[in-house]
Amino acid sequence: MSVAVLLLLGLGLLEAEGRCFFSHAQKYCVCYNLSEESLSSLIQCLPASVVEFRGGELEKYVAFPISDPDPSTIEMLGSLVVRKIIFGELLVPEILLAWILRFFSYTQVQELVFESCIFEGRGNWDEMAGQDLPILSLHFHNVTSPPLMGREQDFSSLSSWLEILQELAVTASHVTSLPCVIGRVFKDLRSLDVAQNSLGDESLMATFCKGAFPQLQVLSLQRNNLTSYHRVCESVQLLPELQHLDLSQNKLKADPSSSCQWPVSLRIFNLSSAGLDEVLTPLPPSLEVLDMSCNHLHAVDISFSSLKKLFLSQNMLQAAPSIKNYPMLDTLHLDNNSITELPWNEVKHLQDVAAADNPYNCSCSAAGGLQALATLGHLGQSWPQDYTCHSPPHYRGKLVKDVPVSVLHCNSAAVIAPVCIALALLGVAG
Repeated sequence: MSVAVLLLLGLGLLEAEGRCFFSHAQKYCVCYNLSEESLSSLIQCLPASVVEFRGGELEKYVAFPISDPDPSTIEMLGSLVVRKIIFGELLVPEILLAWILRFFSYTQVQELVFESCIFEGRGNWDEMAGQDLPILSLHFHNVTSPPLMGREQDFSSLSSWLEILQELAVTASHVTSLPCVIGRVFKDLRSLDVAQNSLGDESLMATFCKGAFPQLQVLSLQRNNLTSYHRVCESVQLLPELQHLDLSQNKLKADPSSSCQWPVSLRIFNLSSAGLDEVLTPLPPSLEVLDMSCNHLHAVDISFSSLKKLFLSQNMLQAAPSIKNYPMLDTLHLDNNSITELPWNEVKHLQDVAAADNPYNCSCSAAGGLQALATLGHLGQSWPQDYTCHSPPHYRGKLVKDVPVSVLHCNSAAVIAPVCIALALLGVAG
């Protein structure tokens, strides 16, 4: 039985008819609108590591008297195996949430998720001052809450917990800004996901101020309102530990006069679906993974001595980039471009090549190179069904794997000439 179940039952907040459904294979328990009458249904959640509560309103219980658990309840809470709790489609008064969070200090719950919830009112967070919680991962998706501005004191009261939080996600929740002072509270945060919000270039500058998120390694800004590549670079300059940055699904534009330098720690950079007509510069100097798929690139003329993985699928490339510019490269994805032939001598050294759905010219050398890559096991699951010929006309629509590339077929002169010479020599000898 999860801490949330015990708490809500103890408060008498579960009145609507409902049941729990437990999956033994996944150790997952889902509960719908539980009531005290259906308490027996909760027993099956005891071995669950993940418990989900779906549906309900807690607004009418705001004034309900709540007291701290007694020693026997604290002991029982500490023995539970649940590690993750999900609340979905709930109306949550913030004052009640503050009390619920206090009970998590007696448990081993490490991850807390709120999906499609509405937070209302203002909680009393003073009693959380100095309170430690085991929760290391906190996720909000599609939630509605009061503005974050002016909440500095609330975050200060929660600082003992927030300072040790490792992961924070606030996605699809109409966030327009994260005040600088809030970022400074998250001293040990490693991953921040604010995808699908309304963050703009100016608000980003204010969010990542000096001293904010000092240990941040992974940052997702996917699908926001970012447009200036230069301003984004300036915004994250003060993140000394940043290793992974996702800017995908923004409409980024270059600034020819930009001299901004990205953090030297940055290794993984996602610029997919960013409306790019050309490669934006400067790029982080020590990249190992670069994703520029789903753009409008006609050419990629860059050099990286450290790059290991390059993703360029769904662009307008007419030729593969020169592998000589990437001596450490092991992965190259070029699906859905306008490439007619792969440079066999360069790509044969790679471990993972994806180049399906290109208009291949099935000459002997081109088809032979692809067949050789497939024999080495480098073309993945899309081979052979997604590799078709576009030319010459008599091979159009034919699978590349079915194109004959034998020496006799592709270079009959190389076979016939030696035979003719041998016959001539035999004639002279005779």
